[in-house]
Amino acid sequence: MKSLSRCAWTGIDPLMIAYHDREWGMPLHDDQKLFEFLCLEGAQAGLSWSTVLNKRIAYGLAFDGFDPNRVACYDEPKVQALLQNQGIIRNKLKVRAFVTNANRFLKIQSEFGSFDSYIWQFVGHRPIQNHWQQLDQIPATSPESFTMSKDMRRRGFKFVGPTICYALMQAIGMVNDHLVDCFRYHEIKSIS
Repeated sequence: MKSLSRCAWTGIDPLMIAYHDREWGMPLHDDQKLFEFLCLEGAQAGLSWSTVLNKRIAYGLAFDGFDPNRVACYDEPKVQALLQNQGIIRNKLKVRAFVTNANRFLKIQSEFGSFDSYIWQFVGHRPIQNHWQQLDQIPATSPESFTMSKDMRRRGFKFVGPTICYALMQAIGMVNDHLVDCFRYHEIKSIS
């Protein structure tokens, strides 16, 4: 039986492979899952995605299943307790950013009806279909990620630089950055 061709960044890590095969690049429109990815991409800043992915379950437990309504209400004692949680990345700026971003997220929902409506506007509500042959062709940013970053920072979001925004776009399927010879490339392209 021939093995599937997939993007090489997964390596041989079963967790990375499962994430690649089931989630990465799949157009996502569920607000709570979008909040989860906003948090996790911010947590990744300066680290590998593998590090964050390995802590994903602990993050979900620590941050009430990524419920933005609950996270927005965290007070200082809760933040201090989170900073003692060894299951997550205990960076005080990142932990505080989750709370700040939850509040901004709720404000966006109120203004736009959903975070989904807001975030997908940066690609005209349709995924960008890229055609990369090699990993080194995939950019770290795009004009859209710069526009998104600028708007999100203006609205008070934290850890939303252009590189983080582009990683978020990749994760939630705003761009199809699977390599063209990856089995997921055509699967995702056909549903987008």
